[in-house]
Amino acid sequence: MERTAINPVTWSLPLGFHQAELVTSPTRTLYCSGQTAMNADGEPQHPDDMASQLALSLDNLEAVLKAADMALPNLVRLNVYTTDVDLLFQHYGVLAARLGAAGIAPATTMLGLTRLAVPGQLVELEGTAVD
Repeated sequence: MERTAINPVTWSLPLGFHQAELVTSPTRTLYCSGQTAMNADGEPQHPDDMASQLALSLDNLEAVLKAADMALPNLVRLNVYTTDVDLLFQHYGVLAARLGAAGIAPATTMLGLTRLAVPGQLVELEGTAVD
């Protein structure tokens, strides 16, 4: 896969995301369902703890990628859904550090919602990966 960052403006770069990513010659595309802070039995974890929920949601997203023989560097799109945008920004470094360590800055959208599907969940990560 070849990926090219598209940034007609650069304000997003310090925030850790590109305006777009052009992917050429992908052999596979993986569309991941939203991942939350759930354990393997589907039980919500870390009530009222945004940082821990964010870390576990990312762990779960990475597990889905791994099951498809992919990893974070394959992630080209990340949608972040949260019930508390201000609280998420206070802990966004949890996500930014992991993406930065993987050497990626996927095109990202963040949306604030009144609630997620599972009560008590504060954040959900949905991704698209290619290789």
